[in-house]
Amino acid sequence: MDHFIPLSVPNFEGQEVNYVTKAVGEGWVSTGGAYITELEEKMAAFLKVEKAVAVQSGTAALHLALIESGVGPGDAVFVPTLTFIAAVNPVKYQFAHPIFVDADDSLCMDPAKLKKYCEEECEVRDGVLFTKQGNYPVKAIVVVHVFGNMADMESIMEIAETYHLRVIEDATEALGTKYETGKYAGKYAGTIGDFGAYSYNGNKIITTGGGGMLVARNTEEAKHMAYLSTQAKDDPHFYIHDEVGYNYRMTNVQAAIGVAQMEELEEFIERKQRNFERYRKHFEGEPNMKLLPYRKGTSSNSWFYALCIEMDRLSINPRQLVEGLSQKQIGSRLIWGLISEQKPYQNDLRTDVSTAKEYAGKVLNIPCSTNLTEEEIDYVAATVKAMVKEATV
Repeated sequence: MDHFIPLSVPNFEGQEVNYVTKAVGEGWVSTGGAYITELEEKMAAFLKVEKAVAVQSGTAALHLALIESGVGPGDAVFVPTLTFIAAVNPVKYQFAHPIFVDADDSLCMDPAKLKKYCEEECEVRDGVLFTKQGNYPVKAIVVVHVFGNMADMESIMEIAETYHLRVIEDATEALGTKYETGKYAGKYAGTIGDFGAYSYNGNKIITTGGGGMLVARNTEEAKHMAYLSTQAKDDPHFYIHDEVGYNYRMTNVQAAIGVAQMEELEEFIERKQRNFERYRKHFEGEPNMKLLPYRKGTSSNSWFYALCIEMDRLSINPRQLVEGLSQKQIGSRLIWGLISEQKPYQNDLRTDVSTAKEYAGKVLNIPCSTNLTEEEIDYVAATVKAMVKEATV
C-alpha cells in the first residue's frame, strides 16, 4: 500500500465548510447561535426524543447525568471495567465510588454479574440498595455500548427497576445503534435508560471536532441539565445563579460542523455496516482470530471493529503486532486496559472481572473510517492474516 490507512478519521464531504463559514461570517462562534439549536433539534428528531442538549463533550454529558441522578459524595455507581476511562472519571468528579462490573462476550456490561453483585454483595434497606462492604448507597448504573454494540438493556433495565437505580447510557460510541426486536424494538442506544450521552469526538461516527449531546427520558430533567451546562444562569440580563453551574455548552462553530455531519449520518452508518461485512467475510473461518459480531436483534452503527486474536498462540506480543501493522501502513490499536487496574481505581469495589481481563489481552481494533475503500479493507485483512499466520507457534 502506497499510503497510510489510519484507524479512524473524520469524514468531511458535506456542507461543513459552508456552515462554519456562515457561522464565522455572522459572528456567532461561541456558546450561542442558531446552529446549536438546529443540531439539538436534528438529534432529537433522529433519536425520537423530545429534547436533546448540546454540550462540550461526552464526558460533560455523563457528568451532568450523574448530577441529575442525585449522585454525590459517598454514593456508589455501577460502571464497566472494560471501556475508556472517561466513562468512569465523572463518578469521581462527584466524589462517589465506582463499582466495577465485568464484561460479557459483547464487551459490554455483564448483567448476570451485575445482578449477582446486587443479590450477594448488597442489601436493601428502606428501599435503598447498600453495599455490604463500605456501606455505600448505590444510586445509578453507567452502561457503555462498547464499539457501537448494544448492551443487554432488557436485563439491565430489569435490575435497575428492581433496585430503584437510575440508568445512564454511555452511547458515545453508539449513535445510530438500535434494537430491532424485543421489548425495546425501534429504540436507539441512549434512549432506553434515564439518560443518554453521545460524543462527537474526532474519531466518532460523526464529529464536531469536540463536543457531545445529552438526552433524558424526562424532558424537565433535560431542561435542567441544559441550565446547568450554561453556568446555571437564572436571568438573561443580571448575573443571578441559584445553583452551581458548569461551562459545558457547545459552541456554534462546533454545532455548524455537527449539522452538516448529521446530514451524512445515515449514509455513514450504511458504509460502516457494509465495511464490517466485508471484513467479516475476510476473517470468517480463520484460525486464531475472529471478528466479534454485534448483538443479535440489534442494528449496530458498526463504529469500531473488534478483531479477537488468540495472542497466546503467537510468537509476538500485542504491542509488536500493532507496531508491525504500522510499518505496513496500517493504523490499529489495542483495546483499553481495565479501568479497575488503573492506579486511581485499584482500591474500588468490583465483581469478578475475568472475562474483561481475557478480552483485554486479545482485542485489536482495525481501520474503520467511513471513507475506507474496498481495496484498503482487502489490504488490511490480508496483511493482518499474514502477520498472524507467520507468528503462530
